[in-house]
Amino acid sequence: MLIPLNQIVLQYNLHINGVIHVGAHIGQEYPDYVYHGIKNMLFFEPVPVTFKTLLENITLSDTVKAYNIALGNETGVRDMYIEKVNTGQSSSLLEPGTHLEMYPHIIFDNKEEIRIDKLDNIEFDRASFNMINIDIQGFELEMFKGAIKTLPFIDIIYTEINTTKVYKDCCLVEELDDFLELFGFTRVLTDLAPIQWGDALYLKNYEK
Repeated sequence: MLIPLNQIVLQYNLHINGVIHVGAHIGQEYPDYVYHGIKNMLFFEPVPVTFKTLLENITLSDTVKAYNIALGNETGVRDMYIEKVNTGQSSSLLEPGTHLEMYPHIIFDNKEEIRIDKLDNIEFDRASFNMINIDIQGFELEMFKGAIKTLPFIDIIYTEINTTKVYKDCCLVEELDDFLELFGFTRVLTDLAPIQWGDALYLKNYEK
């Protein structure tokens, strides 16, 4: 997270009862969730080797669960473009675009078939979750399209954004703005890293 969780919690007086983390990688944010007393957590990580490390870094329970699948707006299998230099953090369901120019040392030298499903198809108590943290390399809009039954329960969205085609066919931040606005969300905070991508915070029914 470019914007620390503690910063957004304090700045916007957020009350998080549960977080859905899509693109969890190895669970780097798990200690922050625990620190802030978040009891309910769902982690989604599609790459098997990364998922194995994720399981080593979190403590599963009745309220903390992990799924070895990708989320989108479809059900089945897809090829994922895999890289290892950035510990898999740049791996994506989308073919890399300007990412190759920005980070030429990161080479996508493998493809791996992974399972994909819609968040709306996953069974869990949606009333216990009011935040989505999502970092899936330009595939964010597709995930939200597969979560239209879940979004009414969500108040807080922390997501990676792109201002150019960092990945081919990736969604741009303006597209996320337009789609999430349909569910009452406003982008209230933006942090662009090297200009072409960054992170953003969306809040529902936000009033300045």
